[in-house]
Amino acid sequence: MAVKKMLEKVEEFDMDKVIEEFERLTKDAEGVQRETLKRILEENASAEYLQSLGLNGRTDPESFKSCIPLVTHKELEPFINRMIDGDASPILTGKPITAMSLSSGTTSGKQKYVPWNDELFETTLQIYHTAFAHRNREFPINGKALSFIYSSKHFKTKGGVTAGTATTNVFRNPGFKPSMKALKSSCCSPDEVIFGPDFHQSLYCHLLCGLIFREEVQLVSSTFAHSIIYAFRTFEQVWEELCADIREGVLNRSIVVPSIRTAMSKLLKPDPELANLIKRKCLGLSNWYGLIPELFPNAKYVYGIMTGSMEPYLKKLRHYAGVLPLVTSDYGSSEGWIATNVNPRVPPELATYAVLPQIGYFEFIPQSELEETKGDTSFLSVDPQTVGLTEVKIGEEYEIVITNPAGLYRYRLGDVVKVMGFHNSSPKLKFVRRNNLLLTINIDKNTENDLQLAVETASKLLAEEKVEVVDYTSHVDVSKEPGHYVIFWEINGEASEEALGECCNCLDKSFVDAGYTSSRKVNCIGPLELRVVRRGTFRKILDHYLALGNTGNQFKTPRCISPANTKVRQILCDNVVNNYFSVAFN
Repeated sequence: MAVKKMLEKVEEFDMDKVIEEFERLTKDAEGVQRETLKRILEENASAEYLQSLGLNGRTDPESFKSCIPLVTHKELEPFINRMIDGDASPILTGKPITAMSLSSGTTSGKQKYVPWNDELFETTLQIYHTAFAHRNREFPINGKALSFIYSSKHFKTKGGVTAGTATTNVFRNPGFKPSMKALKSSCCSPDEVIFGPDFHQSLYCHLLCGLIFREEVQLVSSTFAHSIIYAFRTFEQVWEELCADIREGVLNRSIVVPSIRTAMSKLLKPDPELANLIKRKCLGLSNWYGLIPELFPNAKYVYGIMTGSMEPYLKKLRHYAGVLPLVTSDYGSSEGWIATNVNPRVPPELATYAVLPQIGYFEFIPQSELEETKGDTSFLSVDPQTVGLTEVKIGEEYEIVITNPAGLYRYRLGDVVKVMGFHNSSPKLKFVRRNNLLLTINIDKNTENDLQLAVETASKLLAEEKVEVVDYTSHVDVSKEPGHYVIFWEINGEASEEALGECCNCLDKSFVDAGYTSSRKVNCIGPLELRVVRRGTFRKILDHYLALGNTGNQFKTPRCISPANTKVRQILCDNVVNNYFSVAFN
């Protein structure tokens, strides 16, 4: 769809109509899926990829599945590389792809190029509108949003293709700003802050803008929960400087980007009364509990992705949010959107995502098929069987396969979800894990979720010492026999040697996978090692990914450091201050 038509559609936004349309589409999810696949295949019928596989213009699901294999990024990379190098022929899509999205690279250690087009932006608007309509019905807003959003620069590949992160492609699209305005959720920060070249300077100014417009802020949000936590941890460190800026009406000298300084000078006026008020608020808080509603008295909720790899941040986010509800947002990836939260009052831990059947064509690989391949997506000589969107069963787990309008056909996302129910005839999904194994040495199979549960259990032992885990990651050390798990923790205070030793033992015993426990008992896996890193280590990891071209709101802490990710592993190892080994395993 042309940008002009998208802008016209934005101006016509009507909350009730959006919900009515969502209900209509989900009542006939199977029919909508067939039409969606037909539309995608008709628009891209001339694509070399589809023609080479013998689809011959057919658009029915049966022909599609019989002709087109399941793939991962690895299989599509040669086609994508041709586009990056400037080949404008119809390779994966009928119309040439003129833009690419870069994945964060935090999962695999390597950023991936993913095709992007106007049709994908249209699906973004559909997700945003559907989510906002359901959210605004429960929490009506008509004011400003303190949105911690950041956009890196676009750049050109050697073939002249525009590239940037997925969030950058959204934020820089001409339809984004009118869309947010139509949703009555304008960001309180000027564009110069959002599009600023330095993440830390933009973050400081986001906080400053929020304080300037504190009475008008009705929503605090970011793409991921991690970004919100990071913002208010930063606030704890710089609140006095922010107050000084407000009191004097002069921006801190550490903000040196000319465009940001110019934009902020138009907002910043001397306001000693506001500065004194914020100071009283900060000094009156107990350990920063309820910081967000204290600073923004008219805020109604905190919003962002809070499930999956973001769940470890919920405890701290609730600490900052106090009585404000936490609302988890949409479910998607760099490759495309999938579903949205239509029950915003449900706590994030219990939230489900209803699939929008018109934004892509979806298939699901049953858990039984995944177990046969041991969760390994690199062996695709025999395709696992898939079921359609309306054929999934409640209580079962599946890996998602997506076909989108930008040239990904039967693409394995690697996400495993559990079907929790149905909204009309469209399934409601709960994210479970990434399909690839996180920690494995012998016959052990521990996922990201297993690691999260182990860290949550062990970190409780620090509560008596009023210390908490700021962030964590892991890797498998097989440099010596037997190999062992290494867990890295950054903590926010001084914990006793005894407590940290107990945490290490608790981590080891909290991995309940049978393969792990049996391997530990016979010493096929060695004692677990807990390495405590100095304060600020995970900021260095963030800065590393920012230097690669990531944006702050797209960053996710990698939970397992792959052997190929030597730079991040070096950052961690260079900042270890103490290490502990677990005792013999019984």
